[in-house]
Amino acid sequence: MTDLTALVGSRICHDLISPLGAIGNGMELLAMAAAEAPGDAPSEELALISDSVARANARIRMFRLAFGAAGDGAEVAGREVCEILADYYGGSRHNVTAEPPAALSRAMARVALLAVLCAETALPRGGRIALSWSEGRVSMQAETERMSLDPRLWTPLTEGALCHEDLRPAEVQFALLPIALAEAGRRLTFDHDETHLTLAF
Repeated sequence: MTDLTALVGSRICHDLISPLGAIGNGMELLAMAAAEAPGDAPSEELALISDSVARANARIRMFRLAFGAAGDGAEVAGREVCEILADYYGGSRHNVTAEPPAALSRAMARVALLAVLCAETALPRGGRIALSWSEGRVSMQAETERMSLDPRLWTPLTEGALCHEDLRPAEVQFALLPIALAEAGRRLTFDHDETHLTLAF
């Protein structure tokens, strides 16, 4: 059955990314014109708008891959996954790295990004998240000063159950990850202590 929610997510991201790109290009032209004018320099206002556009683009790219439809047999470059993570988390309290293969299925890229978004909630004070691929398996290691795992979110996820009740919009990844795992034919393994978290699939 067609996943209408994922298609809506894809449509929204697809329709927003073009105008955001146009705004970014316009800001670059304005900054170049200001820099070329005698005695002028790009203003703080231009810098602020440019930074905001870059952050919006990063979020759209992340949400398009994590929440959008993953077509059968579609692939994504590992380099793109790394760029999306770097742009999305750039300047934040989370240091996120990935070592994906040169190409991976869009379905597995989606699972990986949803897993990162889930792990992020366990690191409210910031920390390190590292994704690695080996022999077709994906492992994610998260590290922080003190893990904060909400049982309402993590218990259904680690038991393979669907989590739909009492979710806030910022927690929708916990409902989507089990579905994405099932569609990819993967099962989640989970381990943690007070400072570390490991997910594998």
